[in-house]
Amino acid sequence: MRRWVLPEYIEDILPSEAQGIERLRRRILDLFRAHGYELVMPPMLEYLESLLTGTGHDLDLRTFKLVDQLSGRMLGLRADITPQVARIDAHLLNRDGVTRLCYAGSVAHALPSGLNRTREPLQIGAEIYGHAGVESDVEIQMLMISALRSAGVLDPYLDLGHVAVFRGLMRGGAVGPGLESELFKALQSKDVPTLRELVAPLDSVLREALLLLPELYGDVAILREARQRLPDFPEVRRALTDMETIAAQLSRVVPVHCFDLAELRGYHYHSGVVFAAYTQGHPAAVGLGGRYDEVGEAFGRARPATGFSLDLRELAALAPKIATTSPILAPHAPDDEPLRRKIEALRTHGEVVIVDLPGHAATRHELGCDRRLVKHGGDWQIETLS
Repeated sequence: MRRWVLPEYIEDILPSEAQGIERLRRRILDLFRAHGYELVMPPMLEYLESLLTGTGHDLDLRTFKLVDQLSGRMLGLRADITPQVARIDAHLLNRDGVTRLCYAGSVAHALPSGLNRTREPLQIGAEIYGHAGVESDVEIQMLMISALRSAGVLDPYLDLGHVAVFRGLMRGGAVGPGLESELFKALQSKDVPTLRELVAPLDSVLREALLLLPELYGDVAILREARQRLPDFPEVRRALTDMETIAAQLSRVVPVHCFDLAELRGYHYHSGVVFAAYTQGHPAAVGLGGRYDEVGEAFGRARPATGFSLDLRELAALAPKIATTSPILAPHAPDDEPLRRKIEALRTHGEVVIVDLPGHAATRHELGCDRRLVKHGGDWQIETLS
């Protein structure tokens, strides 16, 4: 086997792409900072139970696992940074009020999340802790839209769901955990025939409600239909009200194209509204997020939370290409003080200056320089390379 071949769905990021990704990372982190979000940098490795705490089974299959040679305990290579940030809020910052945190870093997935998707996404995101109302949901969703627009995605739109609709039906109908799990799988895969079989033993009201969920997909009129046709359980009623409020406030800045009441992404992880951002001509979501109040409780400190994440690699591929100037070639003259000052001044003003090391004249073209520094009458000047 060739030693330079990488594992499947793992790839290098070469200079031109890396430059665009890094430029995007800085721009988005600066946007987060301007909104009051503080940067944290969790480690790549943690004890497995810490990485998976509060996430149910959603991250377990995606997490690389290994044994710590120092302690003998199981370690995990993070597949999502959000649980780590929740741990930092719960146990290291220990604030009582609202906390806004952001992050950027690599994650590793044991399995790709889709065809042609990398197993090493570059995740960037923001989270709000300590506020349970829809106001923080709206803030975090607006921030995600601002981040996408700053990355050049000028036409984003949102799809909204709410896991408490299904959860409210389960609790209101006193459905046991075994059947709830089977119903969840059928709804998640939109497997209506299996759903019909599973709901057969339930009472008629709950049976009709669960069979209706896959059909409750569309514009805001879906919420009105849900109010009329779903059981009036308190948790279901609150979830519909939350979605109506969020959609009304977001409509001033971004369209909500779709409401999906059978959307159960992260059901064992999220506790409230879930959302996904899309853009024209790109079938996969460009941003994902939702409310996850129960993760902090799993860390021993109940803190309501909502947040989102983006993949910088995917965003950079969608972003418009920014024209950049080519480097300037400078001769290797370490004792020439005026040349040193000239190079320093050019670099300070944003130019890329590459010093031409001795013995490589034949490969200068590989540097990509279109100009060079030439001495004229005692002054170093820039001239175009032929």
